[in-house]
This record gives sequence, C-alpha cells and structure tokens, in this order.
Amino acid sequence: MLFNSKEFILYFLPVAVIVFFILGPRSIWLARSWLAAASLFFYAWWNPIYLPLLLGSITFNFSIGYYLQVYPLSIKRLLSRKVLLWIGIIFNLSLLGYFKYAGFFVQSANDLVGTDFVVQRIALPLAISFVTFQKIAYLVDSYLEKVRETSFLNFVLFASFFPQLIAGPIVHYSEVFPQFRNPLTYRFQWDNFGEGATLFILGLAKKVVLADEFGRYSDVVFNGVAAGSALTLVPAWVGALSYTLQLYFDFSGYSDMAIGLGKMFNIELPINFFSPYKADSIAEFWRRWHMTLSRFLRDYVYIPLGGNRKGESRRYTNLMTTMLIGGLWHGAGWTFISWGFLHGVALSVHHLQHSYARDLTRVFSGKLFSQVLTLLFVIVAWVLFRAASLAAAGRIYSAMLGRDGAILPDQVLDIFHPLRSVFDGVGKVPLLGDSTVMGLFEIVVMLGLGFGLVLFAPNLYQMGRRTRLVMVGLSFAFVVQKIFFAGEISPFLYFQF
Repeated sequence: MLFNSKEFILYFLPVAVIVFFILGPRSIWLARSWLAAASLFFYAWWNPIYLPLLLGSITFNFSIGYYLQVYPLSIKRLLSRKVLLWIGIIFNLSLLGYFKYAGFFVQSANDLVGTDFVVQRIALPLAISFVTFQKIAYLVDSYLEKVRETSFLNFVLFASFFPQLIAGPIVHYSEVFPQFRNPLTYRFQWDNFGEGATLFILGLAKKVVLADEFGRYSDVVFNGVAAGSALTLVPAWVGALSYTLQLYFDFSGYSDMAIGLGKMFNIELPINFFSPYKADSIAEFWRRWHMTLSRFLRDYVYIPLGGNRKGESRRYTNLMTTMLIGGLWHGAGWTFISWGFLHGVALSVHHLQHSYARDLTRVFSGKLFSQVLTLLFVIVAWVLFRAASLAAAGRIYSAMLGRDGAILPDQVLDIFHPLRSVFDGVGKVPLLGDSTVMGLFEIVVMLGLGFGLVLFAPNLYQMGRRTRLVMVGLSFAFVVQKIFFAGEISPFLYFQF
C-alpha cells in the first residue's frame, strides 16, 4: 500500500487514526495492539506471502534481544553474549543476502569463472533492507545494554510501525518507544495532528507534483539508453539533472510523509533529510542525505571497523569499506557498488585535503565553489545509481562529455545563431521526444524551478507553521488532481531498496 494511493489516504489512514485514539484513553494495551495489527496489515497489503517472513524475523530478533537484555549473567556461562549477538546479525544478513543478493553473486561468479549456475528469480520482500538494519541496530543496542524490552507486543509495534516501516527513517528503539510509554501519546492532540497532516500533504506534493514530473524526463533518457538508443549532449544532461531532482523530491517527500504520519500518532520520528544539495562538502552531503542511514553506517560499520583511531591508512580503508557497504545496501548490482566506491573516494579525498591542505583550499576555494563542486559530483555519481548497467552509465557519461555529438532543435538555433558553431540542428532532440522550442522551454523551466527550490528555498523544517499552511493551500488542488484524476500512481524510488 503506497502512501500516495487512494486506498491509503481515504481508508487505511483514517481508520487507523480514529480507532487508535478511540482505544487509547480506554486501554493503552489495546491501542498498541491495534496499531501493531494495522501496521502488519499495511505490510501484508503489498504481498501477503511475506508477512510470515516478517513475523518470523521479528520473533527471532526479539528472542535474541530478550536474552541479551535480561539474562546476561546466565548467557556468559553457557554462550558468550558476543557469539549470541553475532548469531543474530548473521541471521539478519543471511535473510537479506538470500533474497536480495543471491542472484547477483551467483551471476557475478558465473561471469568470473565461466560457470553457468542458475538461481531462480527471487521476489524481493518489501522493506527488507530497512528492516534488516533496524533490527541489527536493536541487537547491538541490546548487547550494549542501551535497550531493555521484555514485551513482545512492544517489539512488534516498534519493528512494524507503518510510517517508517518501508523506507525509513532507520530508527533506534530508544528514540521511539519511550514515546509509546507516554499516556499522552494515546490522546488525540490537534496541534500534532495538524502539523503531521501538513507535513504529509507537502511531502505528498513533492512526490506527485515534482518527483513524478522529473521522472518523465529521466525515464525517457535512462530507459532509452538501456534499450540501446543513441544519446547526445543535451538529453544526457537533461536526464542526469532530472534524475537528481526526481530522487531528491521522491525521497524527501517520503521522509516528510513518514514524519508527518508519526506526528499524527503523537510520535516524533527523526528528520532524515535536510537540504542535502546545499552541502559544501561530500561529508556534509552525507550528514544531510538519508541521515539515519548515514548514522547507522557510522555507528555500526565505520566505528566498529576502527574509524579513524588506528592510523590514516586504516581510516581510509574503513571509509571505503563503509561506503561500499552503503552502495551494496542500496541494490544488488555493480552500478551501486561503483556508486558507493565513488563516494568512498570522494570522502577520502575530502578528509585528506581537510587534514593536509585546509589553509590552501581556503585560499583558492570559497563556500560557493565548494557547493557547486559537491553538487556536480553528486549529479555525476547519480548516473551510476540510476543506470541499468555499467555499460549504460558509460554511454551516458560519454554523451555528457559531448563525445557523441550535440544537438538542438533548429527553432532554437534560429534564435541563437552563435550556438550553431557548437550544436547540430534537427527538428527534434533524440530521446526528448518532439522537443520544439516550447518543449525545451518546459524542460528548462522545470529544471530551473527544481534546482531553485532545493538550493535557495528553506526546507519544511526551517519554515514557520503559517508558511507551511499557505503552501498546503497552494498545493492541495494539484495533489488531489494527480492522485484522484490523473490515473496511475508511481511507487517511491526507495521502495526498491
């Protein structure tokens, strides 16, 4: 069930909220049970066959966490707590590896050694990457005695709470469930509900009005290249820039909607997105983009590997390892691994210059230059993230460098004659459809509007409540038209991860 579907907006969400607050003042246990059951129903709506898998995983992780928390002394006599922790981690990673990476690893091995092993295509359970990381964090926190939870119902609610179940944020038990222990959480609060509904509607507008619109441009280019179509300079950059904005508004919109849904239930979820394209370094970008994933990779991968505590060379090895894991977490493919590798290199270069050439870089580069350079790197790296294969990414990069020609419609070149020395003229630009002057004008205006919003406008968490309400009023009609009258809705991009 998608947050942007009529079933969710008209039926599931109103029923979930109304019943929760009817039950809350009468019985906190019943309200928790209802919300847990509703969340499991929400998950099963996508594919009921994977609900037993989710429940089995929840039961196993609760059991491991329970023994780590409650019987530390007994376990030391029978089985090392660290061994028990690793059993839990390996179980979670094995599930993720089987469903998400088995086919990729077997095919990679076949290509490497010339074998022809076949793995039947395995349907990917919804949200398995997010669920895996969240449960690993829970087990580690249990081992470190940061968590104490003996109620199975409470853990089911934590692990399945539908606002953050599918695509994050990746939350810690200690930052969410204490809120469920507060009796005020179970009483309807107009302020929280109104603010949550506002964030939900504005996040929904980002998705259906902006992200899906930029997706029209990026899909034409990337899908065309995957099918073998030729590509030239202008469409290549249109595709790269459009996907940069599509992914931004899609994931930013989802994150806003998740936080808004949490607030409707009086639950504060952590901010997961904070104007990342305004970052003036790649390290700052990762402090702003998918913030809870960055936190997980730092706390549960980079620091346990040794972080920066074991010398410079080890530091860069740990950085590269962490980002490769981050890339692979996003998808089973060499494009994602390469994307993680690029970001690992960029982070290493950033720390090198910060350590050895800080004064020099201050002289020769200002904040604006650093912002432009960071954004340009992010745009270029997103091509790998979106491309169907390394070969397709290579063709797009070649076109972005102008190696495959540069074409604009004759209507444009007739107006801007000096451009004829650079661009060839045709009736339309390949892969952008019938790009007349008005067609190109539409694309340029949309890209300008998109980058203007992400680079210069405050984000929703920097705006006052009154400003957000005005924006809801401006966007409401567009949202209604897109969802209820425009036909098919599209899933969120991070659902595939």
